[in-house]
Amino acid sequence: MQTGFRFNLSPVKEPLGFIKVVEWLTAVFAFGSCGGYSGQNVISLFCSSGSNATLEATFSYPFRLNQVRLVAENVTLCNHTVSETHLVGDSSSSAEFFVAVAVLAFLYCMAALLVYVGYMHVYRDSDFGPMFDFVVTAAFAFLWLVCSSAWARGLQLVKYATGTEGITSTLLPCRGDDVTCEVTDFASMRTLNISVVFGFLNLIVWAGNAWFVYKETRWHSQKVNSQQAASRGPGPAPI
Repeated sequence: MQTGFRFNLSPVKEPLGFIKVVEWLTAVFAFGSCGGYSGQNVISLFCSSGSNATLEATFSYPFRLNQVRLVAENVTLCNHTVSETHLVGDSSSSAEFFVAVAVLAFLYCMAALLVYVGYMHVYRDSDFGPMFDFVVTAAFAFLWLVCSSAWARGLQLVKYATGTEGITSTLLPCRGDDVTCEVTDFASMRTLNISVVFGFLNLIVWAGNAWFVYKETRWHSQKVNSQQAASRGPGPAPI
């Protein structure tokens, strides 16, 4: 069996290779829309005394909100002395897990495409290649389910902690009747919403691709051969 590199784009035109290209693109959009995010919310404090105040909350990936300082130490807001205050929550584990899965999926797609376009003759002549590809593809489908669900929950926590309700429960003056707190300028979280969409889209694409990879394995060929043998039935009895 020859194992040298043979450049051939035909596998990319088949579902096996074409879906791998789609997976590569969706992985790029997934970690790109999440990993580079930075936003800022503006909080307005409306005081009964008339001396209103404004605060800014700047947050970014990986969303360790409990390290984002909202108020410096011993600041007077609406006649209230406020100690150093941070945002509440930490979504770094889910965000970093999501980005890590996306980056690993991106790298695996590049390696798989290299095998498809250069070593497809080796891939199809061996049992190990298709079986390894199927196991990894199925594993990534499961990882996309887990990390996308975790990041969707983490994003909800980010929206709550940086929204009016979360800020009101965090800032001490906002709990009184003489102060009204409101987020008057919201950071756009469109790209974060898009990252969640691409996460679940990756789940669908990888799960679908698992079937086409499975068809390349000997497990599928053995099943087809056994079904064909069963459909032919026993041979004619000897005369």
